[in-house]
Parts: sequence; C-alpha cells; structure tokens
Amino acid sequence: MSLPESPLAVAASSGPLRTGRKTRAEDIREQIADEITRGLLPPGTLLDESALAARFGASRTPVREAIRELAASGLIDARPHRGALVARPSLERLQNMFEVMAELEALCAGLCAQNIAPAERRRLELLHADMGEMMRLGDFAAYREANEQFHTSIYAGGHNDYLVELTLATRQRLSPFRRAQFRALGRLALSHQEHDRVVTAILRGDRDGAAAAMRDHIAIVHDAYEKYAQLI
Repeated sequence: MSLPESPLAVAASSGPLRTGRKTRAEDIREQIADEITRGLLPPGTLLDESALAARFGASRTPVREAIRELAASGLIDARPHRGALVARPSLERLQNMFEVMAELEALCAGLCAQNIAPAERRRLELLHADMGEMMRLGDFAAYREANEQFHTSIYAGGHNDYLVELTLATRQRLSPFRRAQFRALGRLALSHQEHDRVVTAILRGDRDGAAAAMRDHIAIVHDAYEKYAQLI
C-alpha cells in the first residue's frame, strides 16, 4: 500500500515544470560552475569576492556562500586569507562521489517504487512526458532544470526524509558535473531513455528494477561528464 504524501513530496512536485525559485547564491554558484566546467575559468584562476559581487550585482554574502559550495564540490580551492582559486577535483574523489550518489539514488528509486502515492505517480508521469518534449525540441536549459525536479520527485516519493536530506546534500556537491554532462553530444536523448527505464520500474512497483535502473543512470552520467571533460 502506498504511503500518504508527505509535505516534502508535495513541495517537490507542486507542478509539472516547477523547480522552485533559486536563491541568489545558487544562481551565482551555477554560473561560476558552468564557466569552470566549460573551461572558461581554468585551474589556478583567482576568484575575487568583491569583483564577483560587482559582476553579479550582488552583495558579498551570496558570493561567499557560492564559493563555499563550489569548494565542497572540489571546483574551488578556498583558503583563509589566500583567496579562492579555481581547481579540479581528483579523478579518484570524483569517482568516489559518484559511487555514493549512485547508491543513494538507487535506494531512493527503490523506495519510491514501493511507497509512491497515486498523486505522485501521476505527476512523475506528466513530468517525464514533458521532459520528452523538451528533449525533442532540444531545449537544454529547460530539460536541465526539469531534471532536478525529476530526481527530487523520486527522492520524495520514497517517503524517507532523512534519506532525502543525505541525497540532496550529495547531489549539491555533484551538481556542477551533472549539469555539465548535458553538453555531451546526444546526451538529452540518452538521458530521457535512462529516465524511462527508471520510471517504468517505479510505476510497476519493481523496487529492485528501479534501483538498478537508477544506479546505471548515475554511472552513465559520470561517464558522460568524464568524456565531456576530456574535450575541454
């Protein structure tokens, strides 16, 4: 029997295409991360808080928060009194991060297949269909934003708030790399196919199948990022 929807589940899936309003720090973090992963800010580049604040028309507080989050991802080396330098996480650390992410998301998908409520099922199906249209239109920006809602909806559908906290924290660290991999040739279509296997298993109530499909999906995301990174 499906569990009733939690407040977290409702918030995560309030509409088929809504991902929530980003904070200023999140917006700045994403823009800097995109420039780093695209090679526009090479390793060793000094990031000055005052200059970034002026560039983004923000105070230094959200800039400082963005830098702190990017440091957690390994994209910035921030040292007290020495400023922040663009860096790259080691291949081993990135591998470790993706391995943990794959297991967390696999657990979320499995629990979602077991516990998802009827209204959550309908919203997940609708979101997946909408993302198929974004893929066909080649709308990278919309698909990338909807992708975050897609995964968050699956986390919420498992109805285990502590697991959601752990998974979101890990996803935030990997967010720059997960977003960058969409630039790989043909990645939107492949991503949607991988999502389809996850959704199909969830809707069947196949806990093991959903977990396996999600684990494979995250492994492919990692590989796609590695291939993209070799080109920049």
